Amino acid sequence: MARVCQVSGKKANQAQHCRHRHSAWKFRAPHKNRVQLPNLQTVTIQTPNGKVRLTVATSVIKSAEFSAVVSGLKPIPKAWLKRAGY
Repeated sequence: MARVCQVSGKKANQAQHCRHRHSAWKFRAPHKNRVQLPNLQTVTIQTPNGKVRLTVATSVIKSAEFSAVVSGLKPIPKAWLKRAGY
């Protein structure tokens, strides 16, 4: 399964790991490619039709819009129920 948030669409970010060498100025610090993954959690939401399991980023779980959907004040948007196809 792709590591993508079903609500916000957050996905992996490309970055570089830079390690500082303390030996001398003439040596450059090595850079290595790395991937920063989002902090995804599985959340189960109760709906009138049954339970729905979503993969959601933790920053989205803290948001007011998501808490309104979980508490039942707003219906679940249909875009959230689609899984990432990549």
